[in-house]
Amino acid sequence: MHVVIAPDSFKGTATAAAVAAAIGEGWASERPDDTLTLMPMADGGEGTLDAFATAFPDARRVPITVTGPAGDPVDASWLALSDGRAVVELAATSGLPLLTTLQPDTAQTIGFGQAIAAALDAGATGLVLGIGGSASTDGGEGLLSALTLPDGSFRPLPPLGVSVLTDVTSPLLGPSGAAAVFGPQKGITPSRVPVHEERLTAWAARFPDVDPSTPGAGAAGGAGFGLLVWGATLVGGASGVASVLGLPGAIATADVVVTGEGRYDGQSAVGKVPSVVASLAAGRRRMLVAGAIDAPLDDWDAGASLTVIATQTTGSPSDALADPLRFARIAGQRLARMA
Repeated sequence: MHVVIAPDSFKGTATAAAVAAAIGEGWASERPDDTLTLMPMADGGEGTLDAFATAFPDARRVPITVTGPAGDPVDASWLALSDGRAVVELAATSGLPLLTTLQPDTAQTIGFGQAIAAALDAGATGLVLGIGGSASTDGGEGLLSALTLPDGSFRPLPPLGVSVLTDVTSPLLGPSGAAAVFGPQKGITPSRVPVHEERLTAWAARFPDVDPSTPGAGAAGGAGFGLLVWGATLVGGASGVASVLGLPGAIATADVVVTGEGRYDGQSAVGKVPSVVASLAAGRRRMLVAGAIDAPLDDWDAGASLTVIATQTTGSPSDALADPLRFARIAGQRLARMA
């Protein structure tokens, strides 16, 4: 039996690669003769670089020091693929986890632009950019400043173009835009939302040829808009990652497909990794592993909640957060018994 294991990261507790390996170890302990293909996934946010590094073992991490979202130096890296393309992750250069305290009015994306520029300087022939997990609401102004030449024009796009991975479809402006919807998680208080909205409106007006209502323009605090200004193409985060990693081809020969994420809930059906993997796996046995399951499993043949497993095993559901890989292995064992 051929089993494809393609989970997202369990945000804040385990990488997608580690989760995939743990599920695989558990499965193999029950069904050692099965063929396992591990394909850790991402949606453009945290873990995107790791997912590509796992899928392309010959890829090379290139270290770089950039200006972090608060203005201090941050050590990060971008990924050089063997085909000449580069993968750059916003979360690693300008992401929320890089802040010790929220900086709603001053956080920026300069470092992300610097990493992109470094990849271009190294000769990248194309770019794959993951833009989830931003710490700022700067409309992409910071990243564009790092891509601006002395004459005021922007650096040209590489020959193979720029694909931007995002699972956010929000516009830049308005009640469903960057400041109103995502600003609070970056520290923007309700009274300050109009201030940021006004600033983003003025910023968008500088580029009349780019529509701020484009789905995804509001992603990553408006970084999506900034990249549209540059000429990049926005693609679905999880679906874009799946395509680049070759997940459809792997699933085509699979008997069982296992995916997962930290919390499976009502939002999981909207372009998240489990929904994308489930769609690709239509007609095959589909199984889900999640830290917590808060939505019906009608579309799945089997599911395993790490919180439930921890409760059954140790009596403490919080152990699932403390040691998710232990319980992911048990989940792999249990699902293998149902195969």
